[in-house]
Amino acid sequence: MSEPSGRPVSAADGEPPRGGERKQLAPPPLEPLAAGERPLALLIAVAACALLAVSVLVGGLTIHDLARRGGSLPGAIFLALVLGGLALGMYRRRYMAVLGFEALLTFQIIVSSLALVIATSILAAAAYLLGIGLAGWLFWKLIRVMGRIQAGERQDRR
Repeated sequence: MSEPSGRPVSAADGEPPRGGERKQLAPPPLEPLAAGERPLALLIAVAACALLAVSVLVGGLTIHDLARRGGSLPGAIFLALVLGGLALGMYRRRYMAVLGFEALLTFQIIVSSLALVIATSILAAAAYLLGIGLAGWLFWKLIRVMGRIQAGERQDRR
């Protein structure tokens, strides 16, 4: 039972829960990742980031007259290094690397949503929707992974 404000209310007297009641209503704490554990969502994120890094590097090296298309080889190399660093950091289960990848996923979702507005064919719209759906799913799954990584970091500090 809850108030209109969304705060849980004790069934007995209409008051917010206190002490033991609050602990019973709270979700269980997250279990830290075990040594060497890498959840499926994290492995998918690592693979996607590494594949994107390789694709950017190959594209930068093979596209002729890259400057005319708005790119540059040093820019492609820099972006590939950043994406490779993110992939390595996520593989090593670093919180900030996963957070950085989530920021990139958020940017991709926003850009794809804006592109969906001006889609010129049903195939393009379907591709944008697929990208939004897959990125959203991965974003959602990585949130729990980040919590488990952070729980392990807190435990290590104690």
